[in-house]
Amino acid sequence: MPTATYAGTDVTVNDEGFFEDPTQWTEAMAPELAAGEGIDTLTDRHWEVIRFMRSEYDAKGTGPTVRILGKTSGVPVKELYQLFPKGPAKQAAKVAGIPKPRGCI
Repeated sequence: MPTATYAGTDVTVNDEGFFEDPTQWTEAMAPELAAGEGIDTLTDRHWEVIRFMRSEYDAKGTGPTVRILGKTSGVPVKELYQLFPKGPAKQAAKVAGIPKPRGCI
């Protein structure tokens, strides 16, 4: 398994860079993960989505799809694409340290 280092901690990731073990993630890692995705600054709205993604993963074992994210996170789909332009569910999952949601390409 490949590893990556975020906030000074080595973590196990898959070939696409998603965490294999979400318990290794900390909020201190999120800015580095975001920068790797081309997101320079994490705003409060980014954090709202990131925390929602982690909560959904903890409850259901997978992150939500974009459709569900837009309906249940309190952040409209249009804004989700502004926050995470390369694909909200996939990018937000990576920054949140959870596996890629089912159904994401």
